[in-house]
Amino acid sequence: MKTLYNTPMTHTYDRKWLSQDVLDRFLRYVQINTTSDQHIAEIPSTKGQWDLLRLLYKELQELGVDDLSLDEHGYLIARVKAAKTDSARAEAPCIGLMAHVDTSGDMSGEGVKPQIHADYKGSDIETGNGYTLTVAENPALANYVGDTIITSDGTTLLGADDKAGVALIMTALKWFKEHPEIEHGPFEIIFTPDEETGKGMNLFPVESLTSCCCYTFDGGERGIIESECFNAYIAKITFTGNVVHLGSARGKLVNALTMAGNYVTMLPRNESPEATDGRYGYYAPFEVKGGLDKGELTVYLRDFEVEGMQRRVELLHTLAKTVEDLFPGGSVEVHAKKMYTNMREHIAINPKIMDLLEDAIRQTGVEPERTIIRGGTDGARLSEMGIPTPNVFTGGYNFHSRFEWASLSTMVESVETAINLVRLWADQQVP
Repeated sequence: MKTLYNTPMTHTYDRKWLSQDVLDRFLRYVQINTTSDQHIAEIPSTKGQWDLLRLLYKELQELGVDDLSLDEHGYLIARVKAAKTDSARAEAPCIGLMAHVDTSGDMSGEGVKPQIHADYKGSDIETGNGYTLTVAENPALANYVGDTIITSDGTTLLGADDKAGVALIMTALKWFKEHPEIEHGPFEIIFTPDEETGKGMNLFPVESLTSCCCYTFDGGERGIIESECFNAYIAKITFTGNVVHLGSARGKLVNALTMAGNYVTMLPRNESPEATDGRYGYYAPFEVKGGLDKGELTVYLRDFEVEGMQRRVELLHTLAKTVEDLFPGGSVEVHAKKMYTNMREHIAINPKIMDLLEDAIRQTGVEPERTIIRGGTDGARLSEMGIPTPNVFTGGYNFHSRFEWASLSTMVESVETAINLVRLWADQQVP
């Protein structure tokens, strides 16, 4: 693809400055506990998310952004006008840069103590508290000798998912504010809550955006970009038993929890998260609760194809009937609900969205690689809403775990990618 500039854009960037700014922001943000809670219906589901959102609002104001909104559901949107020298750029399409502020509840996010490992030598990393990030289990570390690696102290996750994305977008904005002579098109910054619970976009005010497309900075490995994700459903399976005194239960008691346990064992083990990779979907029993009378099982369903998802939902109903037959007097109800769909078709409508992204990455000196997400992002939901939104790398690894780590140099390359995207889109026509 023809690039907008005759020389690589990286020639205009001070990587030392970018490194320091994005690192300072990242360290500041990860120390705010923003773990979201799937059991709380309110959005945002936790107070800590508000703490970070309000800090970001204040920092955006300090950077001179005057078109700001933070609504009652924690959606923070900043709108930045074009910097132009001719009328053509005034008509450039607006794009969005997006990240989420919450972290996963799979691992504690309370009291994160980031550890900086400068000038990484290529050996195992002692993160603290008896935990070791080993090269054997993290072969990608071999690509970052001489880099600065950031980890937690092993007692918590780090929070690169997705505070790396938040930090790099803020650094990109600051770069533009400090370089008013650089031409660029209009862009919007979107920070969202509760992405990890799957409900973060439920109340999103999509009508307030003017972006023709958006980019979530919520990926991992250097150069990886994603325009395809799972179709995702969540199923709530309710088991109703028949309770009698345990002392006289023979032939009468129907234990709802025993029914749930049998149901779980019937799910195909060769189609579980731990048994699949690539384009293979899965069933994932996620949570069970209840007692003798009532039990509820939560199952996550994932598949890249709509037909595959239909098959999975049908199997849940078949298993429900089987369990009812095994436990006369008991009943099983299945309620399956869509969480998000594969963003593939939405993004494919306009090939320029991915072509410009690849161009933006190449101009940082990194070769882009398209792949699939074995998961989802807020971008999948936003794509459904009519704003195509692929996902971009941020330099984080081992998300949701105590062994999460991030590469500072890759975070900087992602900052440059965000800047390049805004500059490249300034030369495009409104779709």
